[in-house]
Amino acid sequence: MSKPKVGLLGLTLEFYERGGPELREGRERWVREKVAPALEAVAEVRFDGAAFTREAVEARVAEFEAAGCDGICVILLTYSPSLIAAPALQRTRLPIVVWNTQELFAVDESYDSAALIANHGVHGTHDLCNVLSRAAVDFHYVTSHLDDDSATVELADFFAAAAAAGKLRRARLGLLGYPFPGMGDFGLDTTHMATTLGCAWEAVTVSEYVRRAAEADAGDVAGLVGQYRESYEIAADITDQELAATARAELAVRGIVADRRLDALSYQFLAFGEDERVETLPFVAASRMMAEGIGFGGEGDLISAAGTCLLNWLCPPASFSEIFTIDFAGNAVLLSHMGEANAAMHRTDRTLRLVKRPSGIVPTRAAQLALATTFAPGPATLMALTLAAGGQWRIIAAPITVEDFGPLDQLVTPHTKAAPAGDVRDFLTAYATAGGPHHLAVCFGNARPRLEMASRLIGAEYWEV
Repeated sequence: MSKPKVGLLGLTLEFYERGGPELREGRERWVREKVAPALEAVAEVRFDGAAFTREAVEARVAEFEAAGCDGICVILLTYSPSLIAAPALQRTRLPIVVWNTQELFAVDESYDSAALIANHGVHGTHDLCNVLSRAAVDFHYVTSHLDDDSATVELADFFAAAAAAGKLRRARLGLLGYPFPGMGDFGLDTTHMATTLGCAWEAVTVSEYVRRAAEADAGDVAGLVGQYRESYEIAADITDQELAATARAELAVRGIVADRRLDALSYQFLAFGEDERVETLPFVAASRMMAEGIGFGGEGDLISAAGTCLLNWLCPPASFSEIFTIDFAGNAVLLSHMGEANAAMHRTDRTLRLVKRPSGIVPTRAAQLALATTFAPGPATLMALTLAAGGQWRIIAAPITVEDFGPLDQLVTPHTKAAPAGDVRDFLTAYATAGGPHHLAVCFGNARPRLEMASRLIGAEYWEV
């Protein structure tokens, strides 16, 4: 994952230029020598010098936009009046964070006029944020010093959220087949999605999948089968022909994603079963491509495909999943799906098994293989993107703990046991009450701060359960 690209807008006061540029040059030197290097750990930073006129601010913001920055970080290097910056910040579509910081760490007996002049940006942030609030300009505000242990943690979260929101606006989703009939929780007006989240989508036919699989290069198929043998524990009942069919299916999906420049894909297994030419289902392809950052949603669910994408951009790796069974005795739930889970999230102390379903979900010419992924134990985040009343987007998030459970030899699907923070009964009730859909996404660690920030940036409600 590339680092977010951030434009650093440093503001000073034109009045100080009358006494000479030394003050501004000192503030710029501090940014270049201390601030920018600190931020480089979490973002690619662009800083072209301080701005102290409206024209200079407008030029800086235009440069950030032209350079493809994901967001703007505003720092008051001295006091600076709000109205030199507010017009440009009001017009830009780039997310804005105001970083309330300064070079001085302590005000003690040595504090003098020079320290005062060089470290009085805080009231400039109040001026600016008041005006942005009046103009209904959304912004995030962070107060920290470079000497703080967590000086850039919240900034890093915001930069990641800004980059993810921007990618979502440009995302391309593919639908192979059609949505599963009757599953209303991912029913979608795609025009609404395009005009709100910004995601574009396109239909992919089963015929194209069949053609690409049939035309797969024999050398590429052999190479992919070799990867399977090297990377996974192949079940004893799987034949060479079945491995080759699975490889052809993966090459077909990879070709579709590459040629159509897709960020995510959803397919519907019923559509595959309706075409007698289909050799097998692309379960392995979906699991392996999620490990490479391609989003996925099951059963023709474009919403969950977009949600998995978003979570992966915020806190990779992320996986599509579904709550299948309640473990009342263990206060947990079992996460699973027919054959798709991010292979990169498999526990590192177990070899990932490539297994064969004893009977196909739908009729296909060859057996249907899957990776029996079990997520690594530890803290994690469950997330769902969904629609609420009135077409309002909503992100639902919850802290969970992936338990040290599995993989179970008798299961031929991905399976993971996860415990909520509280009682599983309360968790499931709260999730359903929040409108949680049956398709969701999971990532390791605590992604909730980034999800909350991303919710604001995409205009979604944020619910935590």
